Amino acid sequence: MNVLIVGKGKMGQLLEKRSKELGMDCLGCCDVLDPSLLKENKNKVDVILDFSHPDNLDWILEEIKDTNIALVEGTTALSETQKQALIYQSKENAIFYSANYSFGIAIFHKILKTIVPLLKENFDIELSETHHNQKADAPSGTALALLETIDPNNEFKHVFERNGIIGKREKEIGISTKRGGTIPGIHEVDFFGNDETLEIKHTAYSRMIFVDGALKAAKFMESQVPGLYNMDDLLK
Repeated sequence: MNVLIVGKGKMGQLLEKRSKELGMDCLGCCDVLDPSLLKENKNKVDVILDFSHPDNLDWILEEIKDTNIALVEGTTALSETQKQALIYQSKENAIFYSANYSFGIAIFHKILKTIVPLLKENFDIELSETHHNQKADAPSGTALALLETIDPNNEFKHVFERNGIIGKREKEIGISTKRGGTIPGIHEVDFFGNDETLEIKHTAYSRMIFVDGALKAAKFMESQVPGLYNMDDLLK
């Protein structure tokens, strides 16, 4: 399988190294400043892995038009317009999109889908996330995805970081963010009831869990027909 990576940062470098260890033919890394690698190898590429910056998505989608190239998209902080563009392009190309490629986080979502309907009427819900000091966006894409799983119909007010005199709690979900050190990622959802608390927490100790998850997705996508896929498809 021939893979091409968009993004020359830490994640891109890890993807390039690990893909070669797994016997994939990695054609290299490129980005918006130097897209020539993709342009020159469009007839060879089977799967593109993009874990870079939202600015790269538009030209990637333009380049894969009228090709059979699959896309594994892991860039966070995509706009709603860009997410809609992914959906639209998935009519022609196989596209895998997830804010987090950890299998633990995928299970986290499944747990939330089961327990939130049972607890949401009688428990207060809080969501928190912690990441390294180089992360650009906040809250994390994973936190926002967890929030969507918790409250898919927007029944609750979403409160991002409390400050000042906030008054009595309403029907709300609080979302808090911490940044520091080299932490790859911590996500926690707390359910506060009368005289009891339930906590669900996921801690990533290394970026390699995202790298391995992304490359499993790439292998999965090699044989898929056009459509939009996510981590649930890998858990089936």
